[in-house]
Amino acid sequence: MRMTGWGKAATEYTIKSTADYGLECNMQLNPHLTFNGQCEAAFRFYERCLGGNVVFMMTYGDSPLAEQTPPAWRRKLLHAMLSLGDYRLTGADVLPESYEKPQGFSVFLSIDTAEEADRIFQTLAEGGAVEIPLQETFWAQRFGMLVDQFGTPWLINCHKPE
Repeated sequence: MRMTGWGKAATEYTIKSTADYGLECNMQLNPHLTFNGQCEAAFRFYERCLGGNVVFMMTYGDSPLAEQTPPAWRRKLLHAMLSLGDYRLTGADVLPESYEKPQGFSVFLSIDTAEEADRIFQTLAEGGAVEIPLQETFWAQRFGMLVDQFGTPWLINCHKPE
């Protein structure tokens, strides 16, 4: 696999894949988000905002872990899955004593049109915090950063046409 950088300062990189080592691997990389009790609300919000479909939700109470889960937590989600075409976003509520605020990553959305980037950014920003307003940059028609109302960090990007 060969990857080239952007513009005149492009540098070529050779990236080895599992095939280069004689291994076969069928793999899909999908983000998994954790929540402090708001997973269902977050996934319903993402479904509305991103246009995907929530295809699975299981509560702690409906799982084999029901008896090991505090009664007040049994209606919280052990697993949720949002389908966006060929991509999946998964998530779960984590017991309060185990929950950690998301840090060190962002969910990156590459969006085809500036109008759709504007709509999604504005919707995700509802009740959240904008870190970099959505704007034109030297590499993108639109780029912005925010943390949504559920604490999930997002990068929104709409490339410039070639």
